[in-house]
Amino acid sequence: MSDYIKQLKMLLLAKLKGFKLMDKSPSVFAIIKENKIKAIVKDQGEFVIVNIAGKDYKYDKWYTKPEHLANVLVNYLQQSS
Repeated sequence: MSDYIKQLKMLLLAKLKGFKLMDKSPSVFAIIKENKIKAIVKDQGEFVIVNIAGKDYKYDKWYTKPEHLANVLVNYLQQSS
């Protein structure tokens, strides 16, 4: 598991109440609420791919730090719940 994913997961666990994180592999985890997958996060080298509602969003790790991506995910997931 990359340091980026470790940091992102720690931040999400601290900020997302009522959600669970489930590892699918060392580089992929799902964000779950009420036994439904709300998002899948994949580490792909220099990029992180977030799949929400069947759409992929690609974030460059150089420009998008874990803190920023965590804030984006928290804002989206709390609004859509």
